[in-house]
Amino acid sequence: MFRTRLLSGVVLVILALLFIVTGGTVLLISTCVISLIGLFEYYRALGLHKEPAAWCGYIFTLVYYWALRTNNLVEGKTVIPIVMLIVCLVIAILFFYVFSYPKLLIEQIAELFFGPVYVSVMLSYIYQARIYTHGKYLVWLIFLTAWGCDTCAYCAGRLFGKHKMAPVLSPKKTIEGGIGGLAGAFLLNLIYMMIFRQHLTYLGTNGIIILSILSCIGALISMVGDLAASAIKRNAEIKDYGKLIPGHGGILDRFDSVLITAPVIYYLITFMI
Repeated sequence: MFRTRLLSGVVLVILALLFIVTGGTVLLISTCVISLIGLFEYYRALGLHKEPAAWCGYIFTLVYYWALRTNNLVEGKTVIPIVMLIVCLVIAILFFYVFSYPKLLIEQIAELFFGPVYVSVMLSYIYQARIYTHGKYLVWLIFLTAWGCDTCAYCAGRLFGKHKMAPVLSPKKTIEGGIGGLAGAFLLNLIYMMIFRQHLTYLGTNGIIILSILSCIGALISMVGDLAASAIKRNAEIKDYGKLIPGHGGILDRFDSVLITAPVIYYLITFMI
């Protein structure tokens, strides 16, 4: 099991390197595909994947990513307002709610709307960070924060963990592990930015240290994202979102912390720059 998980992890890292280093349309399409798969896993977990209304989420995802690309190509002008797309998503889902009544409950309508925002919009900040100023270097802070925190928290928890962080949601997660995750994310981001500081001269040494410290906020929130995904799975009474990634589960099982970390790191970067 460990070998399978390790090999899958190596493949994921290689693919992440390939897509993010290439950037542009390649990253946009790959992120869009990952979002569609993740959204399907989310809907399936809640038993909504066969509902016609689920197509509102899929279509929104496709149009949303197309809008991101279109708006990026036209400098200084927003061709397709993102807020307008979200409003259209609400209207479309309400259309199915009304004309299929009483098949769908209001809770399911909320879940149908939440999915595209939770998965597609949040994950898109990987692409948005990549196309931002000096994004080809700063986008990696998302993964160093999310996956770095997760790995360091796991190691610290195994070595020093005694006090449960969220015993109901995730019995194996400890406060000591969480502290180790925050420290690990800080050090990984600091070391990374110091190595590439010649490409980040506008930040300066103080800026690099401050951004590394602020990344702890992203690491803390990444743990919330991980626990939130566990809460959804417990409510849905499933262990994993899928089996697409051997040893890891589904797309959402691997990207649960990245989803919520990506926008946080993106806005920390824009704040610093």
